[in-house]
Amino acid sequence: MDTTTSSPQEREQRFRAVYDAAYTDLLRFVGRRVHPSHAEDVVGEVMLVAWRRLDDVPTDLSDARAWLFGVARKTLQNARRREDRHGAVAVRLADAPRGPADAGEHPDLVACRVDVAAAWPRLSASDQEAIALSVLDGLTAPEAAAVLGITPTAFRLRLSRARRTLRRHLDATPAGDHLPGRPASERSPR
Repeated sequence: MDTTTSSPQEREQRFRAVYDAAYTDLLRFVGRRVHPSHAEDVVGEVMLVAWRRLDDVPTDLSDARAWLFGVARKTLQNARRREDRHGAVAVRLADAPRGPADAGEHPDLVACRVDVAAAWPRLSASDQEAIALSVLDGLTAPEAAAVLGITPTAFRLRLSRARRTLRRHLDATPAGDHLPGRPASERSPR
């Protein structure tokens, strides 16, 4: 979109469409990576970047959402650098949404969630982020790749390795043999 031919009203309408399409998902994305009290501030910074660089925001709303996730990730990394913290952005699994039947949930699913929660911290930040972008944030491989600044093929490879690593950590847990839906051939030997 060319700002020289766009009226202020058209720019505002475009920004509102991007904001409405991405705000809730962006807040959830950021909220898993920082304390919840800071999430809205970070999203505010991301939206300020989007407003200032509206011409750089993809016109397709799905692509714009991925672009905003990338800006959020870079904003978080810059904040971490300012605080002299090294490493990638950590993903908090505890804040991930759960299924609708938490109270009457099947014991095997509860055990599986506990196993994943125990294995999660053992994953590298890169593995956590790949799985989170795919599973928790619901991004496609091209969208997640755009967030990370890599190719979709590289993201698929990273995600595959992350899943394999998570599976190894799950197999190392005593309850790993009891995960629902796992064929006997995939279970760890005793």
